[in-house]
Amino acid sequence: MAHVVVVTIGSAGDLFPFMRLALALRERGQRVTMLGPEQHRPYVAPTGLAFHGLPADEAVLDHPDLWHPTRGLAVVWRATRPAMARIPDIVGALPADEQVLLLAHPLALPEADLCRARRPGLKVAAAYLAPSNLPTVHDPLLLGPYPVPRWVPLGARRWLWRKLGDALINPVALPDVNAARVASGLAPVTDLIRHVGEVPDLSLTLFPAWFAPAPPDWPRPLAEGDFPLYDPSPETELSPAITRFLEAGPPPVVFTPGTGNRQAAAYFRAAVDASSRLGLRAILLTPHREQLPGALPSSVLWQDYVPLRLLLPHVAALVHHGGIGTTAEALRAGTPQLVAPLAHDQFDNAARVAALGVGTHLRASRLTTGRLIPALRRVSGPTIATRAKEVSSRFQGSNGIEAVIERLLMLF
Repeated sequence: MAHVVVVTIGSAGDLFPFMRLALALRERGQRVTMLGPEQHRPYVAPTGLAFHGLPADEAVLDHPDLWHPTRGLAVVWRATRPAMARIPDIVGALPADEQVLLLAHPLALPEADLCRARRPGLKVAAAYLAPSNLPTVHDPLLLGPYPVPRWVPLGARRWLWRKLGDALINPVALPDVNAARVASGLAPVTDLIRHVGEVPDLSLTLFPAWFAPAPPDWPRPLAEGDFPLYDPSPETELSPAITRFLEAGPPPVVFTPGTGNRQAAAYFRAAVDASSRLGLRAILLTPHREQLPGALPSSVLWQDYVPLRLLLPHVAALVHHGGIGTTAEALRAGTPQLVAPLAHDQFDNAARVAALGVGTHLRASRLTTGRLIPALRRVSGPTIATRAKEVSSRFQGSNGIEAVIERLLMLF
């Protein structure tokens, strides 16, 4: 029996896909240990999976650059380093005769390489939650929020990627990476993106090919998977408050900037104002009530959390930040989407939602009542609603996760 060590970081949205894989591996008879932020222990504990909590600084949620389109990566990188630095010691302490597979979030790949230096037989698989986590020079190509036109030749695109890496990624990441490598007796690297692409024995896409087909410059070998949707409380039902609200009028529009966003007061003001002007009912989802206007009209309901699996089939549209988990839930429910991306993978996810015809997008930094009103009118129209229902049928009978598990087990 192999021992699979699953490493993730970030929010619950990052955790849940890895939990889905971990549970599927356990069902196949593998020993599984999860490494993740300590605050996620309550999610993992009920499953009985072995869990090793890693340090996480939740103060990063208040960092002014966390949701910046270009500076946000540096904030995330620095916030994750203390946790990632623990991984080589944890893996190194495992029995020497144990067959180990490290299934890692991309930001853990530099440390996965250090683990392999200690355990030459270690296998490494990288799990990519969103298409933009895998750099490409092919379309759709976005540099932060800025799309590169299709007519730009491949040579110029490669040059743009190198410049982006040299300006925004390597100066932030390489000092930490190379200090750890030198301390482990390894040669320094000169480019983070190229380095992490070379580390895995296998790369996995945790999204389907119909959402993002693999371009020729993604790392190989590559296993194309599916959205590993996971609900930590499958027995949960809609609360009486939600049920009463849904039954009291026409389907509402749901607004959420993501559970980890504590900097969305302007977003919610525009959401309430635009909904009121259009005569729409609205549900606001955030665990941070202080971001909302003090008094909400009767046509607007606030909830700290509602499983999207339960809520989305009953709503007219979803306005959200473009996180891959939220995007996938809306695709599964056939819910029209208005994506208001802020940073990270969200711009790319928004572009793919628009390309599928299931929604549209509006940059969060430009979101005002005046811009939100026409966007809501468009996303509430019959064309997008019909297309969203058509795309939702692609989830029926999908076995992409099983295919990913089979490829993982072939590494042993």
